[in-house]
Amino acid sequence: MDIGVVLQNDPPALEVVEWAKKAEAAGFSHFWTFDSHVLWQEPFVVYSAILAATERIVVGPMVTNPGTRDWTVLASTFATLNEMYGNRTVCGIGRGDSALRVLGLTPQTLGQLRESVLAIKGLGNGEKVTVRGQELQLAWAADSRLEVWVAAYGPKALAITGEVGDGYILQLADPDIAEWMIKAVKAAAVKAGRDPDAIKFCVAAPAYVGDDLTHQREQTRWFGGMVGNHIADIVARYGGDGGAVPQALTDYIKARQGYDYSEHGRAGNSHTTFVPDGIVDRFCVLGPVESHVKKLTELRELGVDQFSVYLQHDGKEQTLAAYGEQIIPAFS
Repeated sequence: MDIGVVLQNDPPALEVVEWAKKAEAAGFSHFWTFDSHVLWQEPFVVYSAILAATERIVVGPMVTNPGTRDWTVLASTFATLNEMYGNRTVCGIGRGDSALRVLGLTPQTLGQLRESVLAIKGLGNGEKVTVRGQELQLAWAADSRLEVWVAAYGPKALAITGEVGDGYILQLADPDIAEWMIKAVKAAAVKAGRDPDAIKFCVAAPAYVGDDLTHQREQTRWFGGMVGNHIADIVARYGGDGGAVPQALTDYIKARQGYDYSEHGRAGNSHTTFVPDGIVDRFCVLGPVESHVKKLTELRELGVDQFSVYLQHDGKEQTLAAYGEQIIPAFS
């Protein structure tokens, strides 16, 4: 199982590059960042610097969206980075949340998401595609190889992932929920005539190595709020008792009272007090090294190909070191 890292593009940008260098040296396979260009710095500029400063680590957004990013520009950007640095990019994509909402816009439709995945993947691999009625091809990108991984929670988005995605991104580390979601994606792939085993499965969540569980929970409670923000959209669309998503996801957001994007993804934010300790423990990977190995082993046995660590807390250095020295070697 690969182990990746997820960070926000907080300034200074060169510090993010340094974290990527540390991650590669520690044995991490992927370096992901948020893509919300108003809240944080522009990720694709940073990716070019990271790729220039490293040798093997793969970079990509977790996640971009087809609303703020023109599909053809996205594909061209990835293909250019691949030409410069040797096919070391991956495109994580979803309907869009913070990047669109801070502009006063709404997430893209599922239909737009599906079309964008096909367009970006085709163009990013040098193929001919039809976009808005125009047949297009990046003729110079014949050697580019780009996978598009879809982030999803709801039933229709999971179905799209199985139909057209190269990979699936689940942003929470609960094995029971992961099993539910992976089965849904694989079933959709089979229905679409695809090989379900060809889809890569990535689980991403905050991980914090240490012994002070109370402190770790407070540093990662924000994640339950972020996930809850996505689940609230699904509940609004499908209702909370229809089996659209596991009940564990719909139950805990009943006390949710809105969301402040100025604190999106930040430790200690003020609008996630509704998230109980039990959800933090389920969604995140906390505690000593042994606890991390145990949960990651469970995820690997479910078919998870990559676990990516959100390093958005005050224990970045110790967690990165523990993963590099003890946890990554256990899964190599």
